Amino acid sequence: MHWHSRLVQPQTLAAPGFESLATPTYRGSTVLFNKQADVVDAWDQAKGGYSYGLYGTPTTLELSGRIAQLEGALHSFVVPGGQAAIALVYFAMCQAGSHALVPHNAYGPNKEMAQGLLKGLGIDVEPYDPLIGAGITDLIRDNTSLIWVESPGSVTMEVQDVPAICAAAHEKGAMVAIDNTYAAGVLFDAFAHGVDINMQALTKYVGGHSDLLLGTVSVNSEVLKEKVGATFKQLGLAVSPDDCNLALRGLQTLGIRLAHLEKSTLEVAEWLTKQSAVAQVLHPAFPSCPGHEIWKRDFTGSSSVFSFLFTDEYTAEQVEKFIDSLSMFKIGMSWGGVTSLALVYPNIERPGKDYAGRLVRLNIGLEQTSDLIADLERAIEVISK
Repeated sequence: MHWHSRLVQPQTLAAPGFESLATPTYRGSTVLFNKQADVVDAWDQAKGGYSYGLYGTPTTLELSGRIAQLEGALHSFVVPGGQAAIALVYFAMCQAGSHALVPHNAYGPNKEMAQGLLKGLGIDVEPYDPLIGAGITDLIRDNTSLIWVESPGSVTMEVQDVPAICAAAHEKGAMVAIDNTYAAGVLFDAFAHGVDINMQALTKYVGGHSDLLLGTVSVNSEVLKEKVGATFKQLGLAVSPDDCNLALRGLQTLGIRLAHLEKSTLEVAEWLTKQSAVAQVLHPAFPSCPGHEIWKRDFTGSSSVFSFLFTDEYTAEQVEKFIDSLSMFKIGMSWGGVTSLALVYPNIERPGKDYAGRLVRLNIGLEQTSDLIADLERAIEVISK
């Protein structure tokens, strides 16, 4: 064989038998078949065998299986990010003429997609009060195919009565999907509480280090598996095996990170409740958070993100200066990583509420809480002089 050819089609020369604790990273687009009759083009490679790297390599499927196991799902689809997961749910469950419901406090890009791309495709997505509970039955139409829940809600942290919403939805033939990112898929058992589709951004707690973008959509029935799977295949939602490997590594420390983050976050949030500059702390574990009693009933713990509201003595400009005066807390989007973050939401819209640029969201990381509290105290002093 010419050496050019030998470079392209090498023999395996490394000795076999290497065993590691780490999951191997399998990269590849082309999948080889033994004969022409074996060639297939199917997304469900766990059932029909590997067909194409677009639908995942063994690394991807290992992550998919572990997320499904963690969430108590039949199957989990791994996609390029949280927003891709939201899109997969919408496109699998809705078509032109469909009606969907999404809470006012949902993740911003979810609502942006609802009023942008989906509206242009003839899908009517209606916002609703996240605290509506069983009252949502009055909003469900004959063509309502999907109801989103997000609990706690993005930024304003309202906790929803998910079982009541699911019961109302199922009575009228609608499906319920949850953005379960806050709970990392484990602090709230979505399927046990009646949800049909469980979605989360692995970007946050599973990744855990602010260095990857991935999402999952999990289902608990064969019917939904096939329905979501067909859409998954057509959208070409390929993911990087390298990112999947990082997520698999993150899963190993997820339990201990969540426990530490909960403890640290509660300590910081408790300190904020005692500050005269703070009007309200929006943390699900505190009675001051809307839906707190539901959180106590349905959740097994809390995580690292919460918000607080400055008193009306402070202006939006002062709150922005507060953010800029922080040093331990970094200014950045997302959450769930090891670094503490702070962000002000000057233009957040909630019906009947005007936060006047005084609402701040914090993500508590793995730094010492005494350092974080000292940083917050210094920044409050700066704007209070």
